[in-house]
Amino acid sequence: MIVIGLTGGIGSGKSEVTQILRNLGAQIIDLDHVGHEAYLPNTKGWTAIIEAFGDSILEASGEINRKKLGAKVFSDPNALKQLNEIIHPRMRAMIMERIQEHRDSKTEVVVVDGAILIETGWASLVDELWVVTASEKVIAQRLNERDGLSLAEVRKRIGAQISTEEREKHATVVIENNSNIEGLRHKVHDVWESCLRGRKF
Repeated sequence: MIVIGLTGGIGSGKSEVTQILRNLGAQIIDLDHVGHEAYLPNTKGWTAIIEAFGDSILEASGEINRKKLGAKVFSDPNALKQLNEIIHPRMRAMIMERIQEHRDSKTEVVVVDGAILIETGWASLVDELWVVTASEKVIAQRLNERDGLSLAEVRKRIGAQISTEEREKHATVVIENNSNIEGLRHKVHDVWESCLRGRKF
């Protein structure tokens, strides 16, 4: 089995690459879903978050209101660090568990799809790291069309992430996505074939 980590910044087209890989037969571990599970009521993560940040962040259903929690942590670096120290080890354990489940069921290719694979150190859990990139101009155009963001807003969001150069330092493969979906599909297919060529499953 090969485990591929897939990452990329906002507007890079990482989600499109995930879908192409899914269509090629890869099994996807989506870190957004893993993160959501780490917050579920009555889990250890949920209990630790309530102990740290109080029950004012809870909905009537017992679920954590992520916007209320976000308001507490994103303006306070220490609070954000505390939240990450609660959630990230649990997410890492869940990722490892899912990878092992796929290994046990003889899955051939697993893709761990997440924006923060490098920052968290989770890239060490994968065999190859594929990084999706796009130029600032292309990202700005995509985010303007998709979310109505101005160039200043786009630059602010890009600036809040690690740089493309930093991502590329860690990459096994860089997939440049400045063209259309058809061009992207061809690139991903080529990388997929060269990655799997000669491997025994």
